[in-house]
Amino acid sequence: MNQDPAGSELHGMNEIAIGAYVPGAIGRVAELHATYYSQAWNFGLFFEARVASELSEFLRRFDPARDGFWTANRGGRVEGSIAIDGARAQTEGAHLRWFILSDALRGRGVGNRLLQEALAFCRQRGYPRVYLWTFAGLDPARHLYEKFGFRLAEETEGEQWGKRVLEQRYVLVLA
Repeated sequence: MNQDPAGSELHGMNEIAIGAYVPGAIGRVAELHATYYSQAWNFGLFFEARVASELSEFLRRFDPARDGFWTANRGGRVEGSIAIDGARAQTEGAHLRWFILSDALRGRGVGNRLLQEALAFCRQRGYPRVYLWTFAGLDPARHLYEKFGFRLAEETEGEQWGKRVLEQRYVLVLA
């Protein structure tokens, strides 16, 4: 396994590097979310704007002692991301957010690598639990979460995504 100068691992063909924030990441992560969820779930402007504004707000208040943000990069382009918002980690749990991969990286183990990074970060900081919000129908993501030990804790119909879906909260107890 090779390392780039920043310490990110490089793997296989097309060298996929897992690293931190890079310029343009906010726009690209919002684009990845907007494109996927528009095509697969008919989400629109409300969803894209929410992803962009909440990710921007998170990165403006980012504290590396409690928060994590990783990107999967190929050929200098962001092709995936994951974040841990640790602002309420000790009371509510660390919030796993903005987990997305481009079509080019899905099914290649990159999601596993990103999730491993995020959960290792949470364990290193002694966070008691990690939670995430998703919705019914995202079966490949659900499978990955369950593989890592997340369990469905809550289901409710809602519109936090800009469209009515069966929202799901998954929790992983670490301590």
